[in-house]
Amino acid sequence: MSLIDWTILCVTLCGIVVYGIYKSRTTKNLEGYFLSNRTMPWYLVLLSIMGTQASAITFLSAPGQAYSDGMRFVQYYFGLPIAMVVICIFFVPVFSKLKVYTAYEFLENRFDIKTRSLTSFLFLLSRGLSTGVSIFAPSLVLSSLLGWNIYYTNLVMGGLLIIYTMSGGAKAVAHTQKLQMIIIFAALIIVAYLAVKLLPANLNITDAVSSSKKMNVITSGFTEKGFDWKDKYNIWSGLIGGFFLALSYFGTDHSQVGRYLTAKNDTESKKGLLMNGIVKVPMQFFILLLGVLIFVFYSYQKPPIYFNESKTIEAKKTIYKDSLILLENKFNTAFDQKDLKIAHEHRQAYTKMIQKALHEKDLNDNNYIFLHFVKDKLPIGLVGLVIAMLFLASWGSIAAALNSLAACTVVDFHKRFVSKTNISDYALSQWYTLAWGLFCIVIAMFAYNIGNSLIEAVNIIGSLFYGVILGIFLSAFWIKYIKAAAVFSAAIIAELMVILIYKMDMVSFLWLNVIGALFVIIFAVILQSILNFFKTDTR
Repeated sequence: MSLIDWTILCVTLCGIVVYGIYKSRTTKNLEGYFLSNRTMPWYLVLLSIMGTQASAITFLSAPGQAYSDGMRFVQYYFGLPIAMVVICIFFVPVFSKLKVYTAYEFLENRFDIKTRSLTSFLFLLSRGLSTGVSIFAPSLVLSSLLGWNIYYTNLVMGGLLIIYTMSGGAKAVAHTQKLQMIIIFAALIIVAYLAVKLLPANLNITDAVSSSKKMNVITSGFTEKGFDWKDKYNIWSGLIGGFFLALSYFGTDHSQVGRYLTAKNDTESKKGLLMNGIVKVPMQFFILLLGVLIFVFYSYQKPPIYFNESKTIEAKKTIYKDSLILLENKFNTAFDQKDLKIAHEHRQAYTKMIQKALHEKDLNDNNYIFLHFVKDKLPIGLVGLVIAMLFLASWGSIAAALNSLAACTVVDFHKRFVSKTNISDYALSQWYTLAWGLFCIVIAMFAYNIGNSLIEAVNIIGSLFYGVILGIFLSAFWIKYIKAAAVFSAAIIAELMVILIYKMDMVSFLWLNVIGALFVIIFAVILQSILNFFKTDTR
């Protein structure tokens, strides 16, 4: 990057840290640190919800996902608007009425401390792992750009955002997310404009996008053999699986619940959630469309045969160097002759050769496609702005996650099970924020060989736990005769079965959310019936 790009990057990131510290002035108690004294208007709630969900992974990985697999990933979000309505009707009034600090306090009132602790633990585990991957994403950007050691980069990036998150709590998170989202939207619009402008002047954009065969926005999931349950993204997995995932994420994951608990009242919470339901699908469509535009661009200008340049360099140090160079020459010849199908086949063979050379199972380069385009094709100054955008997006989601992880640890565990200490609740919350920040950095250290598209990896982690957590809440809301012992045992059995189904690769990960929720409800009903039978029988 140029000096101008570096200046823009450093000024933007340092400005956000300073702004976060400046906005960190709040009441020094639990309500001030975790809920910003419940004073936020709906538009700040909306930006905070969006900023928490839209991490760097969204902007780094989603265009690459569309580049290689088309627009069908957008179906993943089709169930979200419906989930927002359900949450506004059933979840928000309960949380608002009880004045809870965390979503899981409600479960102790409804069931018992065991169920509350189990559900909070599942959240801590899933969110802690996901946040580690979210820290890794921007570190990947900088290490790839500069050749820095990925582990040191994780430390620097994680450490910087911990500063304002630890010092300011929910108020600093909300206000920095507001500024971050403004910069993010500005950067995305500029990239989209330049992606179109860089295309050949005589090219009809609409025809080029249509002929790219990437506009597969709606897919049925049906094949000649019937419905493919392993198909990741189709209209049914999006509407049903996506609905259950969104219902659990926004209704029971405290990284999101904590955002709308900061609202002035439940009306402001509902406005923020409903507006999120309205804008999220178009926003994601636009981000994916960037990937399609980049694909069209590289249909006319020769792309690299493999987008992760560092892995290419590493592979060429092995005995496979000559084979890789031969494939590169074949790829270049095929592209020059406009035989894109043959060029694509050489690209796939090249990827497999790199995997073989480096003895790694999956070297998906989707995460590098958007970054490569930005670095090589955007003018000086804008590169620094877009790289800053990726960091800000990551910081917004990570900061909210750390705040929620600390909240659940303090409220659901420390204050519940640890005897009184001399340290204040405010200071205790800050120390737990630091501890979770360090934990997530450690997780980031092991994310380098995660294999999947980063956006898929985060959603897979969530899907392993979200369905079970949702099943516990749905049982609490809607099946009044189910008691604590039944739902607690049902949740443990359901979680083990979800993990087993995932390991056996029986269905696409989105269906795990549906399966987990239904398993908890079904097992809880059965177990409660058995317990009721024996209770009646002993009498």
